[in-house]
This record gives sequence, C-alpha cells and structure tokens, in this order.
Amino acid sequence: MALSDKGRRWPLLLSVAGLVGLGGAALAQGAGGFDAQVEIGRAAYVQNCASCHGEKLVAGQFAPALKGPEFLGHWGGAPLGTLYDYIHTSMPPGNAGTLPEDTYASIAALILKENGGAAGRGIKAGEMDGIALPAAPAGARGESGVGGLSTRLYPLPPGPKIPDRFANFKSVTEAELDNPAPEDWPAWRRSHLGLGYSPLKQIDTSNVGNLTIAWAQALPPGINMNEPLVRNGVLYVFGFGDNVFAFDAASGRQLWRYQRKLPQGAQLNSRKTIALYGDKLYTATSDNHMVALDARTGRPVWDVVLTDRPGMRIPGGPLAADGVIMQGFANNTAGGGLIVAVDADTGAKLWQFETAAKPGQVGGDTWNGQPGDTRKGGSVWTSGSYDPVNHLALWGVGNTYDTGPLRDLKPGMNNDALFTESTLAFEPRTGKLVWFYQHNRNDQFDLDWVFDRVIGTLDVGGKPQRVVITGGKSGLFDALDAKTGKYLKTVDMGLQDYIDRIDPVTGDKHVKPEKTPGRDKGPVYMCPHGGGGRNWNPTSYLQSTQTLFVAARDVCTDLTPATGPGFLSTGVNAVYAPQPDGDSNYGVLQAIDMRSGKVLWETRRRQTPDMGVLTTAGGLLFTGWMDRHFVAYDQRTGKELWSSGVTGVPNASAITYSVDGKQYVAMVTGAGNPLSSGIPDVIPETQMPSVNSSSVYVFALPDRK
Repeated sequence: MALSDKGRRWPLLLSVAGLVGLGGAALAQGAGGFDAQVEIGRAAYVQNCASCHGEKLVAGQFAPALKGPEFLGHWGGAPLGTLYDYIHTSMPPGNAGTLPEDTYASIAALILKENGGAAGRGIKAGEMDGIALPAAPAGARGESGVGGLSTRLYPLPPGPKIPDRFANFKSVTEAELDNPAPEDWPAWRRSHLGLGYSPLKQIDTSNVGNLTIAWAQALPPGINMNEPLVRNGVLYVFGFGDNVFAFDAASGRQLWRYQRKLPQGAQLNSRKTIALYGDKLYTATSDNHMVALDARTGRPVWDVVLTDRPGMRIPGGPLAADGVIMQGFANNTAGGGLIVAVDADTGAKLWQFETAAKPGQVGGDTWNGQPGDTRKGGSVWTSGSYDPVNHLALWGVGNTYDTGPLRDLKPGMNNDALFTESTLAFEPRTGKLVWFYQHNRNDQFDLDWVFDRVIGTLDVGGKPQRVVITGGKSGLFDALDAKTGKYLKTVDMGLQDYIDRIDPVTGDKHVKPEKTPGRDKGPVYMCPHGGGGRNWNPTSYLQSTQTLFVAARDVCTDLTPATGPGFLSTGVNAVYAPQPDGDSNYGVLQAIDMRSGKVLWETRRRQTPDMGVLTTAGGLLFTGWMDRHFVAYDQRTGKELWSSGVTGVPNASAITYSVDGKQYVAMVTGAGNPLSSGIPDVIPETQMPSVNSSSVYVFALPDRK
C-alpha cells in the first residue's frame, strides 16, 4: 500500500507485533504536552513495533527504518496527518486499526521527534494541521534497506494477469437497480423490488451438494449483519467499526478499504445494507452521518450529518432511488424515529419525516392525548424498497415499548399511535407522503412490522395486481395495492394465537381482550414472543409461482408483571416460553402460496434461523441457523440438499452472483442481531461463540479439470 500527495509516493512498512498492554490503554496525549506524549509513544513503540523496525527505529530485521535519511527520502515534508492515516488504516498488517487512536497518535509523535521534528502541543487524531515531517536531506533516495526486490542476476518471472475490476466501470443507473443484470447483486435484496431472488442457475438442485469454499476473508471482529453487494466482479461489504471493503468477487483480493474515524463514545453497530448509486457507494455511520465513497477507490466524496437528535441509531442502511439517499433511524427515547433524505450527488439535506407523529402533523391526534415530546417508538431499523412503476419509496416502521399511555382508550381520543406498525410510501425527492397503511394499531406486544417490503405481482380476485407484501413478527403477511396502499389480503403462517379475526375490507386485526397484558392483569401467555415469529430475517418472493419463503421462530411468551418498570411500560416483561404441545423444534422455514394463503411446505429445526432467505432460478433456497450452519434446500419441497458449518453466527442474508461465467454464493457471519440472543433460554444446548468472529464466506462449484 502507498499514499500519494502532490504526486509523490511514500511506501512505509510499519509492523505492529503486540496488541496488548499499551495497545489497549487510553493514552492521554494532550496531558503534559508533546514531549510527554513522545515518551508515551516510545513505550508503545517498544511493545508493539520494535520487534520489526528495531528498538531505536533503525536496523529492523523485518521492516525498514522509521527515522533517518532513508525514511525521510520517502516521507520528508509529508503532513504528519498523512503518516498517521497510513499507520492507522494499514497497521498492523492483517489487523489494521486495532490499536486505540491515541496510541497511533503517540507513535506518530515519536516518529516526528526522532526525525528532528516537534510540535508545540500534544497531537490528536484529526488535529494535526500545520504539522509536517522534516524535509528530506539533500541526496536522500529513500532506500529501505530491508525487503524489496533485486533483479540484478535474474529477472522476475511473469505471474498471472490480475484483472482490473474497475477498468470498465460505468455509473450505476436507476434502471440497473430496478432490474439488475443476472450476474450482479447491486442492491439490498438484489434490486429496488426487494425480492431476494436471483435468476442464476449454474448451481442447482442436482449439483449444489458439490459446493465448496471458493474464498473467504476475515472482517473486523464484532457484530455484523451486512448483506454484501456485487457489481461487475466487485464485492462490497460492511465491517464492524464502520469499515467498508471492496474485494475481487472471484478471488477475494482486497481492492480497497475505508475505515472511519469515529468520535469517542460512538456506539458501534452494524448495518443491514450499504447502497450503490451512480459512481458512489453510500454507507451510514455509527455517529449518524452519511458518507459517499468513490465506488472505485473507497475515497470519501462527501460526508454529512443526518441528525444530531440524541439516542438515534442506524441498524438498517440507505435506500438509493431517484437521485436521493434515504436513511431510517431507530430510537426509543422521547421523540421517536426518523427517515432522512439527502441528495445523492451533494449530500444536501432534502427532507425528514417524524415516524412518531406529533400534534398538528398527519396522525398527530392518534396518541391517546400523549404530549408530542414524550412519544416514543416508531423505529426504522430496516432499509426500504422502491417501486419504479409508481415512483414510491416504501418504508416500514416499528412499534413502541411505551405501551402504558396507549393501552386503554381515553374518551374522545384515538390510540392507534401512528405511524407505528405502518408502511409509508414517499415521493423520494420531495418527501411527500403519498399513502400509508397501519398494519397493526396500538401494538401492546412488541410484535412490530418494520421489515422488508416486497414489490411484485399477485393474483387477487383472479386478476394480476401490483402489490406490496410485508409481514410482522406475528407471522401475518399483508398484501397492499402498490399504488394506493389499499388493503387486499392477509396470510397467516400459523404461529400466532392473539388475533382472532381480521376485517376482510380494512385488514384491521382484532386482538383477543384477554391477551392484552398489564401489571394489573397477571401473567398472559401468548404466541409468538416479541423476538418473532418472523423477525429480522428478510423473505424471498418467487414471482413466477407467487410463492413467499419465510424463515421464522416458533416460540411463545409469558408477559409477566414486573417488580420494576418492565420491558413494556404497561408493567410487564416478555419471557420466552415453549409452544403448547410443542415438538421442541423452534426453527421454521415455510413456503407460502400467496394466492391461496396455503403453506405449501414447512421444514422445522430445533435451532432457530438467523439469516434471511435467498432463492435462485436453480431451484435452491439458502438460509442459516443459530447452530452456525449455512444450508441449501430444494425450494419445491423443503428438502435439505447441502450444509456447511461456519465459524460465526450467520446473521445476514446470503447473496449469489456470477463473475467470468462462474456462479458464487456469499454470506457474512458475525453475531449481533437480536435473533442471536434469548434462544439459549429455550434451547439450552445452544451456545453463542465465546469469540465473536466475523467473516465473508464465498462458495462455488469446483472447477472442471
């Protein structure tokens, strides 16, 4: 790796061997000034760097000197911030960025001092403007003295040609995201429509048993639920700690890496998705920014703050459509959730939408008289879909845990609590709310409907109709008219027992009164648990047969009165409970005919699913389970055809793509979404990995010999 500035290139090999002790300490580089920081850096250097670069920064056995004419021949006159960025983003080799920022800054201060430079203050990441390394002495050529290549006696034999995956790069178009090339997976769930289906069929039911690892890459350790993107032979994936990687999708060779510098105290989390649009890749960050990266280099193009409202989080990811980047926010503090939109080219803010409607807004009078500044919930923790026919961005909204003020209807009030449990349809550029539909009013159970919105065709009343299909944790799936939001029908997976009837015209769900919980009512047993039913796992819709494939959890709950406030503010906690007359199998995989509402087949497994569903034209269905197995099924019968163990919990959804005529199947591991927790209470033999690894695995058929 090399960094360039003003046309110069400065290679640097800085090897950091040890990652304990000072590597994990908080070094107060500002206290005591520059000289004190240098001494802190010296101690950190001895522990982490000296084994390769030498104790005195020269004469290292495995890496070049970090001071003197040779070093300054490469780095002389460079901004100290450039050196810091290089060290922070590339060292130690194979595990870059793992030391604290202040440790890297202190080592940079040491290198500056040892080369005859100084600063009038302790230096910090992002605050090194005006500080540069001393100029190179006359005649310094920057020879490393270690490593390198000599061809004095023998020429270097030619190696294989490395493909340039960006050589013919063209901007990602709207039409491409609506209907991608068969070999690509350029959007969450593959396209704007959210189908989770691929037309590739090289891997099929007859040969899937031969799948083997094509390549794998470790990602930064930590939670990860990211569904990768693939376009023109490049695989893009998000990693813990706000990293984004681009890999050669056929070989796994890293093409670039973006690593964000986050402020201290930022709550690190994962993203379900990133987005491609035009010549940029968009990623939301843990400090609630949106960053546009050049899709060819990973270099930031713009970086904007989406919101400074306290308590906001981004577990989902951006939706890109009509030149707009839209992002949903989760929040259960006062104020509720948000959807924010910015211009794809400039990052200029276009609009934002309050998902917990306030007084004076549409839906603002549906909160049982609760003051606007105390309303909670309406989190948006899944990305949206886009209907290119009706030009509408479709978003799902979650529930509220502050159920107490809403439970009992006050005279003359409305307690529906808009826009919780709703589908919202926006014009992307203006933010105009064209229609909305509330799937479940005043949810008292944590059984929200915030998940993927599938756009497709469904025969309704004997006629094909463009619809939006989405389901809640209850295992109920609603179909709505895509243009108007008009309710059409509901299909029940058969996991719930708390709704006894559904209005055939409006879709209004009637809750059995005895199932409504509260501290004043004693324990209430009901199904499913708030962890689902269906939950974070996206579905897959096979348009040709109008079949919906769903992975879910068949587990119930005791809503028990709490001694304290309770998980729900009606004063109850949600405790896992087995099903009545259960078979001890809590994982469910179903194929549902959306025309008839019938379950075509069901596969049950003791372990529960953590992945979404991928289907292909090869007749296959892929998903993954809590026992860390990635499994392929026959989508016609539900028969298991192939399985592979993986090192981490498979939280994300699998994808498939093709490069140079060869089909691959990829998936990401990294425990962290709520489906990874709680289940050991019901399945005692289930163990979460004590080491939470994260990796991208890529499978393919063996090459023919």
